[in-house]
Amino acid sequence: MKLVVAIVQDKDSNNLANALVKGNFKATKLASTGGFLKAGNTTFFIGTEDHKVDDVLTIIRDNCKNRDQLVAPISPMGGNADSYIPYPVNVKVGGATVFVLPVDQFERF
Repeated sequence: MKLVVAIVQDKDSNNLANALVKGNFKATKLASTGGFLKAGNTTFFIGTEDHKVDDVLTIIRDNCKNRDQLVAPISPMGGNADSYIPYPVNVKVGGATVFVLPVDQFERF
């Protein structure tokens, strides 16, 4: 048994949730916030058998895409102004960060 933890951008969460249901995978969704962009994310917890992990990863890969986004920089309040860039920067966002963890025991009550 494995626990797949997938952190995805909010824009991808509905498509991923629907695709997981269609693939007959049960998941728990939690709202989360990223540390870099301070933007909303969704964290999925998906428990599955070892032989189905690749199927889950394929669903995540197919539904969570990278995209470019302009991000306004945060002003350096009391920080070093030498490295401050006063104009928006183009960064890659989206996709998914995925962890696959072993499960020693699983119970459903």
